[in-house]
Amino acid sequence: MPVYQIPDELLFPEPELAEEDGLLGVGGDLSPARLLMAYANGIFPWFSKGEPIMWWSPDPRCVLRPEKLKISTSLRQALKKGNYEVRFDTCFEEVIRQCSATKRKGQRGTWITKEMVDAYIQLHEHGFAHSTEVFMEGKLAGGLYGISIGGTYSGESMFHLRPEASKIALYHLVERLKEKGVPLIDCQVTNPHLLSLGAEEMPRKEFLKQLAKNREKMESMAF
Repeated sequence: MPVYQIPDELLFPEPELAEEDGLLGVGGDLSPARLLMAYANGIFPWFSKGEPIMWWSPDPRCVLRPEKLKISTSLRQALKKGNYEVRFDTCFEEVIRQCSATKRKGQRGTWITKEMVDAYIQLHEHGFAHSTEVFMEGKLAGGLYGISIGGTYSGESMFHLRPEASKIALYHLVERLKEKGVPLIDCQVTNPHLLSLGAEEMPRKEFLKQLAKNREKMESMAF
């Protein structure tokens, strides 16, 4: 299938038209309106510095059912120790910048470019991008951020400066989403780390059905 050129107007091809690797289209912009349209339709941007904006809808999709989060022995001990404070949306910009600066095994750089950082800060200001933050001894020790729209939470990235801090953030995010009745966390692209946390693969067709069902049930979700 062809890779589509995304037009200036707010339009996307159907997600099912993506290439085998999940690439759907190239171009467009990272305006709040376009990003919200993308996430609402199971599409997300992913590209590196110097590349054009690329939009993806992989098949299968990596998802985490909140009730299936795996709590390792080390995480259980960290939770029991309780020497941390969890906050939500108190320092979103710092969290996304820390995620951008984190070096990741097997990657030369980061996909969270300055353009992406600026775009997601705008989404946060509009009430759709959220951060979960873990503080230890009064300092930010780890966290994560994601997009909440139409009853679906899409996880974007996490970081830690202290052992287990990012997993503590994930645990408390999952607990909050359970309270709100969110059935599925979109993890986007499968990797061994996500699978070790209890994530699984879901056919894109099934994921898109769940996405539509969530939109009908919950047009917006207060975080």
